[in-house]
Amino acid sequence: MFILALAIAIIAYWAGLAEAVSRWSNQEEYSHGFLIPLVTLFILWEKRNLINAAKGPPLWSGVFVILIAIIIFIVGEISALFLLIQYSFVMILLGLSMVTVGKATKYTFAPILLLLFAIPLPYVIEVVLTAKLQLFSSWLGVQVIRLFQIPVFLEGNIIDLGVYQLQVVEACSGLRYLFPLMSLGFIAAYFYQAAFWKRATIFLMTIPITILMNSFRIGAIGVMVDNWGISMAEGFLHDFEGWIIFMACAALLFLLVVFLEKIAPSRKTLSQLFGVVDHAPANKMFSGDSLVYSYKPFIVVLILLIAALFSTKFFDNRVEEIPEHQEFISFPLQFTGWIGQHEKLDERVVDKLGMTDYLFVNFTGMDSSIVNLYVAYYETQRKGQSPHSPRVCIPGGGWEIADFRRTEVMGEPINRVIIKNGDQEQLVYYWFQGRGRQIANEYLNKWFLFKDALLENRTDGALVRYVTPVHPGESHQEADARIQLLMQSTSPEIKRYLAE
Repeated sequence: MFILALAIAIIAYWAGLAEAVSRWSNQEEYSHGFLIPLVTLFILWEKRNLINAAKGPPLWSGVFVILIAIIIFIVGEISALFLLIQYSFVMILLGLSMVTVGKATKYTFAPILLLLFAIPLPYVIEVVLTAKLQLFSSWLGVQVIRLFQIPVFLEGNIIDLGVYQLQVVEACSGLRYLFPLMSLGFIAAYFYQAAFWKRATIFLMTIPITILMNSFRIGAIGVMVDNWGISMAEGFLHDFEGWIIFMACAALLFLLVVFLEKIAPSRKTLSQLFGVVDHAPANKMFSGDSLVYSYKPFIVVLILLIAALFSTKFFDNRVEEIPEHQEFISFPLQFTGWIGQHEKLDERVVDKLGMTDYLFVNFTGMDSSIVNLYVAYYETQRKGQSPHSPRVCIPGGGWEIADFRRTEVMGEPINRVIIKNGDQEQLVYYWFQGRGRQIANEYLNKWFLFKDALLENRTDGALVRYVTPVHPGESHQEADARIQLLMQSTSPEIKRYLAE
């Protein structure tokens, strides 16, 4: 019955699990995800004697956990939030453990929680975290370079050594170390047979260790480039340095354990501190035959999982209400003081974004200033088909977010972003629009998407974005005024092209 329940859960959660595996394959930050399920299975196998000796009758609280997980799953399915689906699956596994081995779940709890470290972060959170780590790691790296009496100047993520300039790109933010090292720290803390405060210290210290070692790597590359040229920051040597630093991070974790045992000895040998195999008394092993085992919780769980499977299939296969949409090719290009010109996006970009229709126009004002207007329209936002937040797309190609704030313009909420690339600056306004609403917050937009999909059977919507360069000597307020002047003319037209 456990295998049957697990099979139904995997079928129901297949899309969310496949998305996680896809990100493991395509993002090096999460490539450790392939190992996490194997480590979980290994730990459960090594603990099998203890689990068999401690198992008891099914816990009805496990049914409640599965019920909550299924509610989260349905919300994630309808609102296209893969994170909710993936966290819900881990809850399903915990619930199945409670129903299958009862109180022995105390031995399966931590190995199942380890799966959380294989779940990728939402792109928006990942981008914000990357930007923060980039800036901090760049600053610390420059401090390392200055220790060697090397003149260096830092502007944003650009390290200027005079002859050479190094850019600390997204891949060097430290996330490629942070997620695997946190997983390693959790595993080490789990096996570490010591006081809770020691185990918590091991896990929590993975964060500062990662940041410091990544910054040291950036500084070391800067020193080597200054002495031996730009080849020190390229190719195989650059990647090899990354492996060395990760191994050094792991070694620091081990040294931290040694240090903790020095200041607060546990009076155990190293093999006892990190004992993997738990031996249960022989007379208790496989003693489940004496238990009074009820299958009622399993039957309820199977019913819940089957209901979840069919409910999501119903929502996926339901014929959606698609409102009429006037194509953007007929969008007017002349407004008072502005003349526009349609531009085309690369077909590969259009296919990747999966949008139904788009507007991409460069408007030129009377003073020859340019404002780009971009609208990406989706007649349906099923999973994997939704507007990409500019907070995800902007960082790249040297651009970084210098300032982000949420404000109101013309009585409506917008996101106001200043982006920089060296000496260049641009001002960006963007928001999400559709179904009669203008929303700035990405997650509030997801909530309304869920609500409208459930109650109105509609998921249409659009991303609206204005971009203008901030010219040398020009203030941000002047760039603001330029975008807002065009918005006064174009916003009513955009609303006319998007269904209320």
